[in-house]
Amino acid sequence: MTRRLVFAEGRQAESLAVFLGRLLRYDRGAAVRLRVAAGAGGGAGGAALAVFGHAPALEVIVVRTALLTTAAAELDETVSAGELAEAIDAANAGAGSAAGAESAESAAAAPGAGSPAPGRESAVDLPQPVSGPGWAGLLPPRSGWEPVAGLPRPEELRVAVVAGVAEFKSRVEALPEEKRTRSEVDRIGGEIWSRPLGGTPLPLRAAHAARVFGLLPHPEDPAEPALLAAGNWLRLRTPYGSVALRRTGGLGRLGVTPV
Repeated sequence: MTRRLVFAEGRQAESLAVFLGRLLRYDRGAAVRLRVAAGAGGGAGGAALAVFGHAPALEVIVVRTALLTTAAAELDETVSAGELAEAIDAANAGAGSAAGAESAESAAAAPGAGSPAPGRESAVDLPQPVSGPGWAGLLPPRSGWEPVAGLPRPEELRVAVVAGVAEFKSRVEALPEEKRTRSEVDRIGGEIWSRPLGGTPLPLRAAHAARVFGLLPHPEDPAEPALLAAGNWLRLRTPYGSVALRRTGGLGRLGVTPV
């Protein structure tokens, strides 16, 4: 099995580094599960990479996707998010990349960041596998997804998330000091982020996670997000990745789905 990933071009790796950085803001010890499917990259010898992470505060699994030019074999393993981010930084430095954090942030959010463009490849040496956390063995299914109608447009999703953040801050700030406990703050957050979006069963926290992790398309991007369902799972799919969660509750209450 190869220990190197060759990204279709450098922007793909830089976008992944930004995604990993956002995960690490939640948890400095975060791990990610990697899946590489050879022959799924849209070209001869190409491959598709899916990077799964866990956003514990929102009880969702976030998935960033990228295209690879080569993959000697299919890959499915868990690695340290921090070590993978360092490996990408090392690859960029070795290639003489001068892109800093600001340019990487722009690359992650730019329309088309999930699609390859002409340019240099980026080869990243993978860190050694680690023992995965519990959520890494409870991933959404690979197949069986069906479309669900009624998802609001991207700009409406953004407006709903911004309004939710503002309401959360306002309600927490309005609490008397003696009542501003962790349980009360969590209760307010749970109430806001569990609200359904439009006429769908998708909770607002899924759109919030998509925005936080740079997965929502921009208004000028022609690609539209989609809502899919498979069994008890819901999935908000965008051109840059997905947010997945159970209908019946967060990851802390997941039933076992071995993968």
